[in-house]
Amino acid sequence: MVELSSNFLHTSFILYLIAIVFLGGAIKQKKGINRNKDEKAPIAGKIGICITIAGFISQLGYFITRWIAAGHAPVSNMFEFVTFFSIMFVAGFILFYFLYRSVVLGLFTLPIVLLIIAYGSMFTKDITPLIPSLRSEWLTIHVMTVAAGEGILAISFVAGLIYLIKNIDHSKRTKKTVWLEVIIFGITTVLGFVIITSIFAMTGYKSEINWVNKEGQVEHYQYKLPPLLGPNEWELQTENRMEPLIELPAIIDAQKANTVVWSFLIGNVLYLLVRLITRKRVGQLLQPLVKNLDKDLLDEISYRSVLIGFPVFTLGGLIFAMIWAHIAWSRFWAWDPKEVWALVTWFFYAAFLHLRLSSGWHGEKSAWLAVIGFGIIMFNLIFVNLIIAGMHSYA
Repeated sequence: MVELSSNFLHTSFILYLIAIVFLGGAIKQKKGINRNKDEKAPIAGKIGICITIAGFISQLGYFITRWIAAGHAPVSNMFEFVTFFSIMFVAGFILFYFLYRSVVLGLFTLPIVLLIIAYGSMFTKDITPLIPSLRSEWLTIHVMTVAAGEGILAISFVAGLIYLIKNIDHSKRTKKTVWLEVIIFGITTVLGFVIITSIFAMTGYKSEINWVNKEGQVEHYQYKLPPLLGPNEWELQTENRMEPLIELPAIIDAQKANTVVWSFLIGNVLYLLVRLITRKRVGQLLQPLVKNLDKDLLDEISYRSVLIGFPVFTLGGLIFAMIWAHIAWSRFWAWDPKEVWALVTWFFYAAFLHLRLSSGWHGEKSAWLAVIGFGIIMFNLIFVNLIIAGMHSYA
């Protein structure tokens, strides 16, 4: 059953790749986003959407079969949560496609979904028994609702990003073009993580290090990437392995920080290669794909996704989370890092709606807020989970 689950996930990955090709062809056939639902969509777009739906069904097959194999909802580790988040991301796109017939939304959504699936696949896929605090139906309700809310909110990011790519003047260097490139570089960094982790995983690379922490206790590290960063007072035990170049303070997890540094390094290389080969900003390269889109409709999609996703996230990230926390740890709130960042995310999107409704933050301002909001979600998903230890199992 576990193998069948993996096959479903691999199939969905391939189907999404194929769908991107057809959605790209649809953009060439017919520019823009249709306001009239009765207007005929390009054949390539219809095929692309059908393949996307098939990929989504395949992902659901993965989720159901893994649930059967595990005996519990597969949302209890990093691989499972990230994969389920990608399912909800695609579900959000399909929902908004049928609301707005926005083919180009899929052309930008699916590559990000593929990155998210690949990112999650870098973590262990083993099925392990749940610890007592996780054996609750409220865990399933809480995590799945959070993922659903974030998946819908992610559509706001995609629409906002397209809006910025379309409307920012890329002919000259400004703060707007710089920040847009920073966002694109962030996406490239995730790609760098996937590439470098995959390469060294295929080679079977491991580097064993024993070190003494500040309490004088001996601890063991196993690097899966060449150790650029090492812990305090490290002692390399394995012969013919690269020694860490920089020694970090004991309070920093050198192994996880090493992975982050490698991801940024490879992301830099990929980004610089594109810039050197094309001699254009990446946003400028993408602008021809979206130049004929209706910016008001993009703004509407971005706003509507927050309007739908925010209440769902509120239920999962705050209300259901507090119920589960009280059942698991006999308290509603403990200022755990994940709890704090869930609250930060909630306040941000509450401010988004407030500024939108009361202060008239439409268009470009709203697009920037949508992009920043997704950045907060990704910070919580990646940095808080990987670097900051807490009571949540994903850390």
